[in-house]
Amino acid sequence: MSKKGEIFSVSKVFQFFLNVSLILLCVFLCVLLLKELYHFGVVIVLSKNETHLLEDVLLFFLYFEFISMIVKYFRDNYHFPLRYFIYIGITAMTRIIIVDHTDPINTLFYAFVILILILGYFIINYTPLSRPKG
Repeated sequence: MSKKGEIFSVSKVFQFFLNVSLILLCVFLCVLLLKELYHFGVVIVLSKNETHLLEDVLLFFLYFEFISMIVKYFRDNYHFPLRYFIYIGITAMTRIIIVDHTDPINTLFYAFVILILILGYFIINYTPLSRPKG
């Protein structure tokens, strides 16, 4: 077998392994998402005084964003859009601020990280996709 054929075969094996791993991760995240939905239903139906509901809602959105990113990966011919990582980062940092807001300096740093992520998102959206050749 030629060297080119071996490399092509190895890349297919790695791509297959990556795809199977992502599908398994997506199934696991869907189970966790359904678990959170069940938890929301219990809180709403039983009218329990849930103190961590906002934290759970943000966790739900993290699961949802990861699942959306995996679906987008398969739809866009095996490509992860950078903006999904930024969405996940902003949601995760917001959740950290809500969960752990005892130290004001850390909260300020977390808010600064969110600002940097938003600026990065702004730059990605308003930068032309085609780069000038020079």
